Amino acid sequence: MKKGRLRVLLGAAPGVGKTYAMLEEGAHLRADGRDVVVAVVETHGRAATAALVEGLEVVPRILRSHRGLQLDELDLDAVIARAPDVALVDELAHTNAPGSRHEKRWQDVDALLAAGIDVVSTVNVQHVESLSDVVEQITGAPQRETIPDRVLRSADQIEVVDLAPQALRDRLAEGNVYPAARIDAALSNYFRLGNLTALRELALLWLADEVDSALKAYRAEHGIDNKWEARERVVVALTGGPEGETLIRRGARIAARSAGGELIVVHVSRQDGLADAHPGALAAQRSLAEKLGGSYHQVLGDDIPRTLVDFAKAQNATQLVIGVSRRGRIAAALTGPGIGATVIRESGLIDVHIVTHSRAGGTFTLPRIGGSLTLARRLVGFGLALLLGPLATLLLVTLRSPESLTSDVLAFQLVVVVVALVGGIWPALFAAILSGFTLDFFFVDPLYSVTIARPLHLLALALYVVNALLVSYVVDQAARRTRSAARALAESELLATIAGSVLRGQDALEALLARTREAFGLSRVAVLSNGALVSSSGDETPGDPVTSVPSGEHGTIELHGPPISLDDRRLFAVISTQIDAALEHSELARTAEEVAPLAAADQMRTALLAAVGHDLRRPLASATAAVSGLRSPGMVRSEADRDELLATAQESLDSLATLVTNLLDVSRVQAGVLAVSLGRIDVDDVILGSLDELGLGPDEVELGLGEDLPPALADAVLLQRVVVNLLDNGIRYSPEGTRVRVSASAFAERVEIRIADHGPGISAERRDEVFVPFQRLGDTDNTTGLGLGLALSKGFTEGMGGTLTTDDTPGGGLTMVVSLPLAEHEATA
Repeated sequence: MKKGRLRVLLGAAPGVGKTYAMLEEGAHLRADGRDVVVAVVETHGRAATAALVEGLEVVPRILRSHRGLQLDELDLDAVIARAPDVALVDELAHTNAPGSRHEKRWQDVDALLAAGIDVVSTVNVQHVESLSDVVEQITGAPQRETIPDRVLRSADQIEVVDLAPQALRDRLAEGNVYPAARIDAALSNYFRLGNLTALRELALLWLADEVDSALKAYRAEHGIDNKWEARERVVVALTGGPEGETLIRRGARIAARSAGGELIVVHVSRQDGLADAHPGALAAQRSLAEKLGGSYHQVLGDDIPRTLVDFAKAQNATQLVIGVSRRGRIAAALTGPGIGATVIRESGLIDVHIVTHSRAGGTFTLPRIGGSLTLARRLVGFGLALLLGPLATLLLVTLRSPESLTSDVLAFQLVVVVVALVGGIWPALFAAILSGFTLDFFFVDPLYSVTIARPLHLLALALYVVNALLVSYVVDQAARRTRSAARALAESELLATIAGSVLRGQDALEALLARTREAFGLSRVAVLSNGALVSSSGDETPGDPVTSVPSGEHGTIELHGPPISLDDRRLFAVISTQIDAALEHSELARTAEEVAPLAAADQMRTALLAAVGHDLRRPLASATAAVSGLRSPGMVRSEADRDELLATAQESLDSLATLVTNLLDVSRVQAGVLAVSLGRIDVDDVILGSLDELGLGPDEVELGLGEDLPPALADAVLLQRVVVNLLDNGIRYSPEGTRVRVSASAFAERVEIRIADHGPGISAERRDEVFVPFQRLGDTDNTTGLGLGLALSKGFTEGMGGTLTTDDTPGGGLTMVVSLPLAEHEATA
């Protein structure tokens, strides 16, 4: 029997219209003469979706009993017995009720496909198994129902049902997705604009990757290895050297220039396992590639250029990034074209980028200032003297004539000059003396004997030596100046690198130590202050000598490795001064950090004394005046006056009691000894009780309580105090003629109470300040009280395991959101 075809409608979030699109497709197929049935559809109470079901044949569901509940599920046997051309199966990731043939609905779909029935189904991106953890990070909502990626990828057709995030939020606000009781919570949680944008991008990228997999399979099936530029694919080749980070970042920038560009990083290892790659460097570069959104691959191959090109072609790469060769000119001349030249020749239509890098030659080291040329150049000079002298002698003896002495002398003088240019003074002197005796032996009568019979011959030998000295002196001075220039350039690069590291945000002391260690070839550099380690760079190597150098007045620098030469002392003195300045800055920063809490505490204490002084003085003065008026001798008062004075005294004493209670509560919250009695509570009862306590009615408050709101896990007394404080604030800051809206809803295993006013609101960067005790957004006016209400509300809410946050009120204003866990969720956790 021919297997059925699976078509999946993929959505970024609930409400984008997957089920609606599935039913529309069923109607179109039915109109085209196909036999279509609705195997299972979930309308979620949406009238427009339910209307599309009419006119389609619906296979009755089967009832399953579970924990006293009747659950209706897809009747797999009935659909197979009906044998339609097409079955519409909603919610592919659904978990079936216990007792069903299969645990998951996608397994039912597999059975339908095996029976030769085509299936049109739906799923959201959060239910894709490989993406569920990413979706949870984005939305904060865990996913319990998932579908394996292989099931979705095996579909014959996958389509994204797309809807702009703001359009989805508008649908939600209009009640077309969830009932009214869930709208507010959904808009402020899962259906935030940023969340929906990220989910939409996730769905589109997943589908793009699936299309890419299908393209690769087609190319492999048809043996196509030429690149198809559907999108930019940048392959970066790593050698395991320190230049890898530069190459990866360059490749990432190239990939980022095109929408949907892909970064692929590869390291080719030889099959015999012999390689000079540093495992630690490769691990760090792999981590960097993954952070930049790329993928890392490691392949084996003896012919590295060919293996690299074959890999790039297999990946349908459009760009290939490699580093410039680290070989010198002589090595390149001896060993032939390098990897770069071979890759360019073999790459075909793939563009190759050869990237230069400052670290290709290894770690940065300062050149040493020597008195003359390097030992290698002097050895080469001696070698040239031993080689050119005999060669010149052999040639000149062959051409010898009585008139050729002058040209013979000039030829040997040329040899001396060449040797002086290459090897400096000592090879030049050696060549000069050797040339003088050679001339005397082979070209001056009597031949084949060393006889200085004439003073003129001795003068010629002396001129050889003088010429050698003069040329070698010029060469030596040029070498000195070249080394000095290279040294100055290296020092300036070192200081510029240190400054650049600090400007890029690296710790100044850390940058100084790291670059000092590299520049002077040390294994470890450490800074100590008062005998304690402050910072270090590198690892200590056993057996390395340790040199301690004072660093100003603030510490000591320990250098592990070879002692610093006299030539390097000047630069090290500059760096030591900067290290001392960095230490001083660190000490000042630590002192400032230590003083900051004291200053904040002093500021809070001052604000507390000022606020408490005012808040205590006013009720005390009122109570004292009322009691004094009652006790004043010789004054006769009516019953009404006495009642008024007593009421004033009572009100003032109540204010004092509230003030003292709030101060005690703040102390308990800050000390972490708040007594909380958690239990199942009805949020509606708490809200209504808070309104009664404040004496608020429909003129001040608009209620939006959801139906069948599940119980929350909270302390009823503390929660009522929180709601009373938030309502009091909302009423205080609402403009005259406007009402505060109080709503409650459940979403994602939480119950939310939202208290929205239409006041001036608070800027986003200052919203955390409203929860700081003993201040009112920095207001120094002491007539407004202590500012404890919101601090207490946040402390009480967090003490109950909830959160208190701020949000914008549509149309302007501030919304306070109290989020509490569901009682059922807590009980089963």
